[in-house]
Amino acid sequence: MDIGFNIRAIRKRKNITIAQICEETGLSQGFMSQVETNKTSPSISTLEGIASALNVPLAFLLLKKDERMKVIRKDERKQTTSGSDHLKVEHLGSTKSMRMVIVELPPGTSTGKEQHTHEGEEVHVVLKGHLYVEQGEDFAELTEGDTFSWNACVPHIVKNIGDEIATVVISIYREAEYDEEYI
Repeated sequence: MDIGFNIRAIRKRKNITIAQICEETGLSQGFMSQVETNKTSPSISTLEGIASALNVPLAFLLLKKDERMKVIRKDERKQTTSGSDHLKVEHLGSTKSMRMVIVELPPGTSTGKEQHTHEGEEVHVVLKGHLYVEQGEDFAELTEGDTFSWNACVPHIVKNIGDEIATVVISIYREAEYDEEYI
């Protein structure tokens, strides 16, 4: 873990000196220097004091680099296709267990030839278009602004029944980390 490097980066960004941290926490400058260079591992109690002095949540100091905020600029989004109709999928962002995508369905296309299943739970927001959605024996027609959600382990399908491209934002949650692409 890079706790020390996190502490140093936050301290420098906030223009706080090691001496100021030590004054507030009662720690020695030598100890703080060792913490910042990851030469020693402070206790949780000590980290709480350092976090307080830096005015950040303790949890923020404990985050690994890949767990911290990620920014994806619009023109840097990964784009893929999905299903037999090769639907355009734009990847908005993800964490270990959740991801968010925008899917475009041209008129007459669907997420597959028949209902399909996969692990996870999904929440959908229809940004534009006219959709028919079906899960098991449930079905609905939806338009701009409507939302729907389901457990994806139950067979489901989404079809564009309108005359224009339908655009849907989908948030997908899985207990396991993502290792394959699907919508």
